[in-house]
Amino acid sequence: MCLAIPMQVQSIDGFMARCEARGVERDVSLFMMQDDEIKTGDFVMVHIGYAIQKVSPQDAQTAWEYYDEIFYTLDSHPE
Repeated sequence: MCLAIPMQVQSIDGFMARCEARGVERDVSLFMMQDDEIKTGDFVMVHIGYAIQKVSPQDAQTAWEYYDEIFYTLDSHPE
């Protein structure tokens, strides 16, 4: 299963961005989004180190709410 994680852009240097989600920072490639205007503070969906889509802050929050629900369910019902 593939999963993209919403992260907030902290800084940009060319086609690379420093992004943060829940206290974890990662260097993320913006190469696949070079036709989009991405700026500090924006939220992007990150998959295997690449930003693949810009999302609203509300969509990023909703995604994390769904992920939290999944993680809680998995922790509550181990196989």
